[in-house]
Amino acid sequence: MILEGGECKNGIESTIIGFKNNEALLYRLGSISIEEIEKIIGKIQIKNKNDTTPNAPGMLAKHYAPRTKMYLVDDVEKFIKHFKNKKIGILRFKDKMNTCSIEHLEVLSKLGDLKEAASKLYNTLHKLDRLNLEIIVAERFPDFGLGKSINDRLERASK
Repeated sequence: MILEGGECKNGIESTIIGFKNNEALLYRLGSISIEEIEKIIGKIQIKNKNDTTPNAPGMLAKHYAPRTKMYLVDDVEKFIKHFKNKKIGILRFKDKMNTCSIEHLEVLSKLGDLKEAASKLYNTLHKLDRLNLEIIVAERFPDFGLGKSINDRLERASK
C-alpha cells in the first residue's frame, strides 16, 4: 500500500546515522547537513555507498532514477551542445538559461536557497519525467550543506 501524505517539508529523505564500534557513521545524507551534525558530535565518517549489503535505505548506487535518461553535470550549457535536436529538460539550482535549444527548464530556488531546492527536488524530477523528454540534464549543486545531499540524490538518479 502506498500512502499519499502530500508534499514533504524537507523534500529529501531523512539523514541516517548508525554506530559501529562506538563510532558514529553517516549512512545516508539527508535533510540534516554534515556540517550541522559535525557541530554537535565532531567529525563523522561517511559510509553511504554499499551495493551488496546496505546498512540503510538509499545506499545503493541507483536510487529513484527517472525513466528518462538523466545526466548530472557541472556546466549545463556546454553539455547540451552535444544533444542538438533532442527534447531536453533542464534542472537548475537558481539561474535561468538563455537558450532556446531546450524543451523545458525547472529552477529549484530563484533565491539560491538549498532548503527550498531540497524541498522541491523529487516533485520536480517527477514532473520532468512525465514530460516525454529525451534527456534530463541536472546541474550539480554547490558541494556544501544540503547541496551535498542534493548532489548525492542526483548522482544516484543519474545512474
